Amino acid sequence: MRSTSPITNKFKAAVLALALFSTTFTACKKSADEDFAPQETTSSTESVVSANDLGETAEKGSYHLKGYTLKQVFDFPIGAAVVYERLKNEPYNSTLKREFSRVSSESNFKFHMLQPKENEFVFTKADEIVKFAQENKMQVHGHTLIWALDGVTPSWVLNHKGGAKEFDQLLKNHIYTVVKHFKGKVTSWDVVNEALTPSGGYVDNIWLRKLGEGYLLKAFQYASEADPKAKLFANDYSQEFGGKKLKKYLKIADEARAKGIRFDGLGFQMHTVLRMDANQVKQSFEMTAAKGLLVHISEMDVALRYQKPKTFDLTDSLSRAQGAKYKELVYAYLNGVPKKLRWGITTWGVADKDSYFNKGYADSNHDYPLLFGKDYKAKWAYRGFIEAGLGR
Repeated sequence: MRSTSPITNKFKAAVLALALFSTTFTACKKSADEDFAPQETTSSTESVVSANDLGETAEKGSYHLKGYTLKQVFDFPIGAAVVYERLKNEPYNSTLKREFSRVSSESNFKFHMLQPKENEFVFTKADEIVKFAQENKMQVHGHTLIWALDGVTPSWVLNHKGGAKEFDQLLKNHIYTVVKHFKGKVTSWDVVNEALTPSGGYVDNIWLRKLGEGYLLKAFQYASEADPKAKLFANDYSQEFGGKKLKKYLKIADEARAKGIRFDGLGFQMHTVLRMDANQVKQSFEMTAAKGLLVHISEMDVALRYQKPKTFDLTDSLSRAQGAKYKELVYAYLNGVPKKLRWGITTWGVADKDSYFNKGYADSNHDYPLLFGKDYKAKWAYRGFIEAGLGR
């Protein structure tokens, strides 16, 4: 066997390392240049990358995986909160149809939209959302029957005369009318939205003042009576921290079952940020699932505006960090919630252009919280989300 001196070996290794560094640097620079290059084609088809190499940098700024969509990858519904007025807009419409299997609504199902005046129900826009869903074989999640906040409750309700008896009838009439109208078309409801404070107390609102804490379970009872098959949820923010709010909801769920009132699950809004600890989220999901409750991530987005100016650009590094966070959070859901209790994941909007964070910002540059960018191209956020579903 021919011997080689240690010095010679070290020299060869150094040359090889330098060559590899040079190749990698060149490839990365070329890839980055391609990421930020404008589309060179007039086709409306999005540039995609091969799913055979999930580590490959996407071409021309698109991170869509060829051959995969959200609704194909996951065995539970992936939804988006929609706005009626945007349904016919492109590429809003085509993105919804291609990627999502469920819709909810940002506002078109809320009390003030459906019953703006006493006993005058207006279902036109909500009906159109349901029609769109049916035509595209999507489920519909109803958001929300009661929003426990005076600021979004119609003035006629706040000024309604009467005591507990009258307000009980008012509550029942609204829930019965709305839920029965959509019976067999809406598969699940946020019965009550944002009913608790972070410390686990009840949010002060007209229903609490007139009916006491029992209004919450009354709402579930009436919704269950109106549609025995629809799944019923309490929906709120900050439950993912596993604190007093979540524990109170779990206690309310126990009380409901003790009284024979159906309480199917919790909606975790999950308006979250990059610094959110995915392990804490997973533990909160596990606490909920341990009670046998369905878990719905109901309004998901990952904000990037922390310590940023009022408007800012989305850099590649920030976009990649967001993709990694989405991936962590989807894994937290997959690992923390048994399959039979996964009601699905819904994002609060379709693309950054439509995000409520960007309302009033003509260039949609106050934040970039969703899976698709201002141009409706799939972002690193999308890539991370879908890779979690693929187990990569």
